[in-house]
Amino acid sequence: MALSRSQKSDKVKKLAGELETSTSAIIGTFTGLTASKDFDLRKTVRNAGGHYHVVKNKLAEKSAEGTKIEAALKGLKGVNSVAYTSGDPVALAKALSTWVKDNSEFTFKLGIVDGKVISVDEIGDLAKMPGKEELFAKLLFLINAPAQRLATVINATGRDLAVVINQGVEKGKFGGSAAPVSAEAPAATEAPAEAEVPAVEAAPEA
Repeated sequence: MALSRSQKSDKVKKLAGELETSTSAIIGTFTGLTASKDFDLRKTVRNAGGHYHVVKNKLAEKSAEGTKIEAALKGLKGVNSVAYTSGDPVALAKALSTWVKDNSEFTFKLGIVDGKVISVDEIGDLAKMPGKEELFAKLLFLINAPAQRLATVINATGRDLAVVINQGVEKGKFGGSAAPVSAEAPAATEAPAEAEVPAVEAAPEA
């Protein structure tokens, strides 16, 4: 059933509103895709943070005007669908690539990331890259690792120092009294005997 001009206009506005904030998209085509597989494909795209539409080529081109994925939707031929996202393009590529491996009815045509059109091979390369969450996790590890190692060294040093002090106390090396001094070797701090002049009492007067 052909769409009226009003219906076409509504579809363009709706799709344009969704595409406006999108930064990445993957265009694909399909043959013989069952309703259950179509539902599963849409679910896969949603779980990757994206949206999915089977599109009419001229409406899709019109809807994408002025957006970051405009170049990917120009001049499309045949049956086409678009999966798009404003989030992680790697997550979308991974999800779709995994799904397509088990569903040969669907094939990629091209993709676009931040205005740069990419080929089918490049979509595969994108799917092999670490996603944003994985990159953030690795970055946090790199940031925290030196601090963690430093804390470990400090803790170990503290434990070792405590052991040394404890051993010293047990052996009397940290007692408050001075070590015994032998008679043959008087302490260096002891004043010489001749320096000490005892006081002499005056003799009583007769």
